[in-house]
Amino acid sequence: MNRFRFTLLLLFIFVSQAFTQEKLFTVEDVVLNGFRLSPQNLRQLNWIPKSDNFVWVDGVNTKSALLLSSPKNSKIDTLIRTSDLNSLLNTQDEKPINSFPSVSWTSSDEFNFWNGKTYYSFNTKYKKLSKINSIKGDAENLNVSPNKKFVAYTNQNNLFLNLNEEKNIQITFDKDSNIVNGQSVHRDEFGINGGIFWSPNSNFIAFYHMDQTMVSDYPLVELTTTPAHLRNIKYPMTGQTSHQVKVGIYEIKTGKTVWLSTGEPLDQYLTSLTWSPDEKYFFIAHLNRDQNHMRLIKYDAATGNQIKVLFEEKSDKYVEPLTPLTFLPNSNDKFIWQSQRNGYNHLYLYDTEGNLIRQVTDGKWVVLSLNGFDKSGKNIFISSTKESPLERHFYRVNLENGKMDNLTKEPGVHTVLASSNSDYFIDSYSNATTPRVLNLVDKKGAQIRNLLIANNPLKDFKLGETKIFSIKNEEGIELFCRMITPPNFDQTKKYPVIVYVYGGPHDQEITNSFGTGRYFLWFYMMAQKGYIIFTLDNRGSANRGLEFEQATFRHLGTVEVKDQMTGVDYLKSLPYVDGNRFGVYGWSYGGFMTTSLMLRTNNTFKVGACGGAVIDWKFYEVMYGERYMDTPQSNPEGYKEASLLNYVDNLKGKLLLVHGTSDPTVVWQNTLSFAKKCAELNKPLDYFPYVGQPHGVGGKDALQLYNKITNYFLDNL
Repeated sequence: MNRFRFTLLLLFIFVSQAFTQEKLFTVEDVVLNGFRLSPQNLRQLNWIPKSDNFVWVDGVNTKSALLLSSPKNSKIDTLIRTSDLNSLLNTQDEKPINSFPSVSWTSSDEFNFWNGKTYYSFNTKYKKLSKINSIKGDAENLNVSPNKKFVAYTNQNNLFLNLNEEKNIQITFDKDSNIVNGQSVHRDEFGINGGIFWSPNSNFIAFYHMDQTMVSDYPLVELTTTPAHLRNIKYPMTGQTSHQVKVGIYEIKTGKTVWLSTGEPLDQYLTSLTWSPDEKYFFIAHLNRDQNHMRLIKYDAATGNQIKVLFEEKSDKYVEPLTPLTFLPNSNDKFIWQSQRNGYNHLYLYDTEGNLIRQVTDGKWVVLSLNGFDKSGKNIFISSTKESPLERHFYRVNLENGKMDNLTKEPGVHTVLASSNSDYFIDSYSNATTPRVLNLVDKKGAQIRNLLIANNPLKDFKLGETKIFSIKNEEGIELFCRMITPPNFDQTKKYPVIVYVYGGPHDQEITNSFGTGRYFLWFYMMAQKGYIIFTLDNRGSANRGLEFEQATFRHLGTVEVKDQMTGVDYLKSLPYVDGNRFGVYGWSYGGFMTTSLMLRTNNTFKVGACGGAVIDWKFYEVMYGERYMDTPQSNPEGYKEASLLNYVDNLKGKLLLVHGTSDPTVVWQNTLSFAKKCAELNKPLDYFPYVGQPHGVGGKDALQLYNKITNYFLDNL
C-alpha cells in the first residue's frame, strides 16, 4: 500500500512538473504581471558611506525592513522595520508609510527620506527620527541640497527655496507661465534631466530659465470633458522658432541672483552644467542650433562673466555633449570630460585652463559611464563595451597610464556598486541564460561571497530557444540579431516571422542579458503562438561608435531600412521561414521604422502594427529632429525622402496605427496626417486612438492595446 501511494506520488509530481513546464503566456501576463515575472533582486541595495556595510530592503508593504551586512561578516542584521518607523512617525503625529521609503545616506549611521512632502532624518545608532523640512503647496521637482538641510523646488513656473519648515523663499517671480524656471529645458535632450543645480557646499543654486513666449502653441485636445477643451503646449518643430534659455545663480546668504552672460545666439543649447568644487566657477557646454559646434565655457560664479572658452569640438554632422564635468577628488582644477571626438565615447583629462593633460581611455569601444574614483584618486571606475558591444563590464582605469583591469569576469551585462573606499564591490549581472546574480567582490574582482542567485521566473512556461548572433550587410558591417523560435520548434516546418524594431538613436536592443519586461513577455507569448520573433540593431542605433551611429544623418529611415532588409534576406535563406509571412511591430522611432518597412520594401511585410509613430520629421521637435535631419529648409530632399506621407500609395498589406491623443512627444498630427492621406488615396488603414494617453499607453488601456496588437497578427499573418 505504501509502495502504491509512493508510486502515485511520483506520478503526480511528474505530471505536475510536465504541466507547469507547459504554461502558456496570456496577454494579462504580458501587461499585468511584468513585475511578478521579473528576476528576484535586492531592493535599494547600496553601500553605507564611510563604512564597509551595505544595506537592502526585504519584505513588502508594512512588513518590509532595512537589512545590513558586511564583506567581513556574513551575518545579516535588521537595522529598522517599516513598523518601527511608523511607530516613531505616530509619536510625532505624522502620517504612516505603506512600505519602506527610498533612503539617502548622509553618514555611516544616518539616512534621510521623504514621506509625502516632509523630509526626515533617521539615526540608526540612537533610533531617533527628526523632521528636517516640510514643503507646502503644489511643489514639484523637489531637489535636496548636498548638506541635506535645504530643499529647492518649483511651483508652477517659478523656483522656490525652503531653508526650514518656517522659512520659504521665492527666488523667481515670472508671471507669464511661458517663462519657466528651475525645470528641465531643451526637451530633455543633451543628457538634461532637471533644472536645479546645487553648489557642492550648498551655498548657491544654479537654475535654468527658459523663455518659451516666442514658440508657437501646439494644441492637445483633452476629450475627457464635455465639451472637450484645449490644452496648449510649447512644441518647437524642426525649422521653426525655438525657445531661449539662460542660467541664473542664486546666493542663499545674500538672496541675490546673478545671470550668467551666456550671450548669443539666443537659440543655442546650454548643457553639461557643472560647479567647480570650490564654488568659484561654473561651466557650461554651449552648443549651436546646428549642433555641430560645441564650446565649453568657464564662468565666474560671483559675477556671471565668461572667463574663457576652455576648448571646442566641431563636426560635419553633429556634436552631442551628454554629461557634466567630473572633477578629480580633492582637486579644484582637474576634471574628466567625456567625448566622441575620436569616433567612440572616451575620457579626457583637462585642467580648468583648458589644457588637455591626456586622453585617459582609447579604443574601438564605448565608455558607457564614469562610476567614480578609488580612495587614492589615482584610478577611476568605468562601465564599457570593451569586451563586446553586447556586454557591459566594469573596469578600474589608471589615470596616469590608462592601464585597465576588468573587475567583472562572467559574460553578460554587469552593473556594479562600489563601497566608499572602493575596497569592495557588489556586482549584479545577467546574461541570456542567467536571470540575475549578485556577488560581493574585492578590489581585485575576486568573489567574497554570493548574495543572490535569482530563480528563473519563467521556468514554468513553455519557451522556445533565444539565440543571439550577428550577420553582415553588403558593406561588411556586423549587425547583431536576436531570434526567438517557437517551443517544440521543427525545422521541417515553415514559420511566419514578426520583426520587432526600434532602430533609432540612443537605443540598443541586442545585448547578452536575460530577457524580461513587457516586450519580452509579448515576444515569448507570440512565439508560443507559432511565430519566430526577430530583432536586429541597424546602423543608427547606440553603442557601436560614431560612424555606425551617424550613418543615418540627414536621411532617417533609409540606411535603417536597408539594414533591416539584410536581416530579412537572412531569414528568407532559412528553410524554416515562410518568406511570404513577415510582420513588423514597433513603437515611437520603432513606429516610424514599422511604417517605413511596410511602405519602402516592395511589400516584403504582410502585416504591421505600431504606436506613437513619427510619420514626417517636419512634425518633430527641434532638438532631436535637427540633430539627425538638419532643418527642412537646409535638407528638403532628406525630409522628402524620409516622409512616409510620400509612400502611402505603396501600402498593400495590413497596417494598424495607434496613438495617444495627448502625446506630447510624437504629436498626434503625425498619424492623423497619415490617416488623411490614406483616405485621399483610398488605401485601407486600421487606426485606433487612445484617448487621453501620452506617448506610452498605460492603465487599463494597455490591456486592450496588447489584445488588439496580438489579435491583429493572429488574424492577418
